[in-house]
Amino acid sequence: MLTWKNVIDFSVKGNPKPDRRVEKSDADWRAQLSPEQYRITRQKGTERPHSGALCSIYDDGKYNCVCCGTPLFDSTIKFSSGTGWPSFTQPIKENAIKYDRDTSYGMVRVEVMCNTCDAHLGHVFPDGPEPSGLRYCINSESMTLDKETV
Repeated sequence: MLTWKNVIDFSVKGNPKPDRRVEKSDADWRAQLSPEQYRITRQKGTERPHSGALCSIYDDGKYNCVCCGTPLFDSTIKFSSGTGWPSFTQPIKENAIKYDRDTSYGMVRVEVMCNTCDAHLGHVFPDGPEPSGLRYCINSESMTLDKETV
């Protein structure tokens, strides 16, 4: 289980190696993604709180990167944080997420990205529920929900 110390260590000392890498030209990303997906994932944008389609959905499944399809989060670790964005306590695998220190807008935060394709996902904070204490605050537009069949 990842902790805040692990997150800080990754953002300072380097991230875990991804299982694979996906790299495309800017033109390819623009052709593949909707304008809003492109703005959020490739230009580090943010959707308005409570506006994302995945914010209040709690169906079983895997949350995958909208850019490359890499599984990022599992529905079993999603929770309602009240912040207006989908929130998770852990990534699906330690090496699914890339961490980077973010000092934009006069704040110090930890940005989270897909470790496979560098898509901006959102940020992680140390104010989540136990046992990890982590809250991955993720833009709906950066993910797709792959619902598992029962």
